[in-house]
Amino acid sequence: MGVFEVVKIWIGWSQVFISMLMVQLFTTGMQLLSKVILGEGTFIFALLTYRHVVAALSISPFAFFFERGHSKKLTWSLFFWLFLSALTGMTGAMGLYYYGLRDTTATYAIVFLNLVPIFTFIFSSIARIEKLRLDTIQGKFKTIGAILCVGGALTTSLYKGKDLIHFGHPKIHNPSITVNLSKHHWARGTFMLVGCVFSLASWFMVQVKLQKIFPFKYTSTMLTCMVTSLQSAVIGLCIDTSKASWKLGWDLQLITILYSGALASAATFCLMTWVIPKRGPTYPPMFNPLSLIFTAFFEALIFGQPITLGWYIYIYIYIYILFSFLFSFYAEYQKSNQPLKNIEGDQAKPTAPVDECSTMVK
Repeated sequence: MGVFEVVKIWIGWSQVFISMLMVQLFTTGMQLLSKVILGEGTFIFALLTYRHVVAALSISPFAFFFERGHSKKLTWSLFFWLFLSALTGMTGAMGLYYYGLRDTTATYAIVFLNLVPIFTFIFSSIARIEKLRLDTIQGKFKTIGAILCVGGALTTSLYKGKDLIHFGHPKIHNPSITVNLSKHHWARGTFMLVGCVFSLASWFMVQVKLQKIFPFKYTSTMLTCMVTSLQSAVIGLCIDTSKASWKLGWDLQLITILYSGALASAATFCLMTWVIPKRGPTYPPMFNPLSLIFTAFFEALIFGQPITLGWYIYIYIYIYILFSFLFSFYAEYQKSNQPLKNIEGDQAKPTAPVDECSTMVK
């Protein structure tokens, strides 16, 4: 392998890494904004409906200019998988997460996102999308990394330790941010968050099938957002039909809807649907703990929450796990001596070199 090929490979891997880093930054912003507006009594299914209308409008220009002429590929089978993708990854996962966040706390809720990698890994192994390969060092790295990722997050969330960094008083003074623990419904919130984990892990499995039958990420994301807005509207109207719950104003709720729709939904799902065919369904959720780190930092900076010793321990553990996990993927790539069958089902020619963004999914 020449120098040019090595550089090309590293560029491909860095693009994927930066994409997942951006996803976690978008998620962090959504967490902080949602924490405020949910405390103000925002109706969750109205938020989901408007958010995904914005997401569909945001992605539609890309779908129109880059993927025109694919309407003839729309079939009933495709609409079924789009419906399932919207139900598991957006309506189900986000709805359950918002309700869990409202019934518990932001720190408690976001820890559950770190369970997604292990359940995605289990589901993908059961479905034989990913292979354990426990007889190889790469397989051991991926398996141990996924387990430690969850164990480290749960352990350090329980162990806080002494305060190491405190930025002082909150920069935002809002009475709705003050949490009354007596009004929390921990059992119900935990149940919702567990459901969110299963729903989101299932979505990564659905994406593998969806990208195989319809490998047009902009169009599929736009259609999924449209289906999600319809699902959320129907469910929301069955729960609450009052105008006050669906009314929009020039306030933080509108900013949250625009931000969440354009970045936390449209951009995030486009990036993840681009990465999954290249690295497999286990790769994106392995970055979820980064949002926990970012959220802890910005909560300390904006809301005055202290950063404890437990968070420092978690950061060091996670950095080690993440680089071990990335090493296992890169080692698998280098070890491959023949082209792999890509996620769209096309078989590469035996003499063709393996592209730097070839999928690790067999």
